[in-house]
Amino acid sequence: MRNPLDTPLIKLSRTPLVDKLINVRTPLDSPFSPGSDTVPEVWAGRAAQLSDWRDVLRPRRLAGIHERGRTILGEAGSGKSSLVRRIARDAADAGDWVTPQLRIPSGTDPIKRVAAALLDLASAAGLAAAREQRISELLRRVETVAVSGVSLSMRAQEGPEPYTVLTDLLIEIGRAAIQRRDVMVLIHIDEVQNITDEGARSQLLTALGDALAHDEAIDIPGGVQVARGLPVAVYLTGLPEFADMAGARTGATFARRFRTITLDAIDDAALMAALQPFVTEGWPSAAGDGIDRVFMEPAAQRAIVERSCGEPFLFQLAGERAWYAGTDNLITAAQVETGWRDAAPEAEAHVQRILDRLPARERQFLEAMAGLEPEERSLTNIARAMGYAKVTDAGPTAQRLDLVRRIIRRARPYGFRHRAIEAYLTSDWPW
Repeated sequence: MRNPLDTPLIKLSRTPLVDKLINVRTPLDSPFSPGSDTVPEVWAGRAAQLSDWRDVLRPRRLAGIHERGRTILGEAGSGKSSLVRRIARDAADAGDWVTPQLRIPSGTDPIKRVAAALLDLASAAGLAAAREQRISELLRRVETVAVSGVSLSMRAQEGPEPYTVLTDLLIEIGRAAIQRRDVMVLIHIDEVQNITDEGARSQLLTALGDALAHDEAIDIPGGVQVARGLPVAVYLTGLPEFADMAGARTGATFARRFRTITLDAIDDAALMAALQPFVTEGWPSAAGDGIDRVFMEPAAQRAIVERSCGEPFLFQLAGERAWYAGTDNLITAAQVETGWRDAAPEAEAHVQRILDRLPARERQFLEAMAGLEPEERSLTNIARAMGYAKVTDAGPTAQRLDLVRRIIRRARPYGFRHRAIEAYLTSDWPW
């Protein structure tokens, strides 16, 4: 298979525009944004997930066909939050009702956070102006939940549990969306691995899942009633361990209502394609007098991709530092090298943080695997390097690193999916 980095590219000719040395690159104009959870201007990869929203989830839900929520998991720097923020931005541009990114800090009550966001959606749906006593009472109840959260269920009180109230309001918002036609409701809850309280997590997942599974009776011509799903989509984003947390108690129920996707590294061809506009037509920059364009040497394009190892965070970091390394309108390979020397400590710390989060046995497995030559990376050899008497002792760890964390690939021989971890453990990268 041809390496995408070896693919011939259009050569950049030295035009008067490129030779003109003017300050067109400033930090204010950089299109790269590492680690900010924003939607980067230079977008790379994730075409399958974007297509899933555009071609599967949204049209099916709008048509009333049941479709599971999406759980997007991945190690730090894999771009999961940015991915769903881009989906949410596209949804908002289409006129859909979208919550902001509902980030859940450790130790906080997710029920309160989601209840407050649903009240905002209810306002957008016009429910606050409804004169029905039922709706007014529901909104009042949700306002109470937004203040007290899951603690309401911990003390004796009249009325339904908080999760039931959230479900009822989400159903009412979905009904309002049906009346508007071609309007979706999108909810994005981030850092879901921070929901460590089993009661709160169970109530939240049940509320969202019940709304996704709800059948709404509608009238069609001929006086016939049919059932349809609500135009509601839910995205949960977080670290891979959330899959264990959610499945520990809810198990099959969670799997039926949410489809879990764990993000892999982005392939080099997609990263090259993201930078190709710099090479062929230049990237617009508003620095200086008016609009100018910043170009990139093909060698600089390849250098950024090589250092990124398929990681969205590292791709944005390498691009940002290359942008900062000069002020004229041509990014060179030398500037990528200069910028990366400044970025290397942050790149190393990024990978080290991922490794430090791993249980001791999983990290030992990766180090043993990295210590072998690529063609020698079989489960038998890895288990022997870990000091196990039986190969099967290493099997569960290998399975977890593949299926849950997506760091390795259990093929023959075993390989690394997370190429930055591989580079860090087997070479002098990032230095």
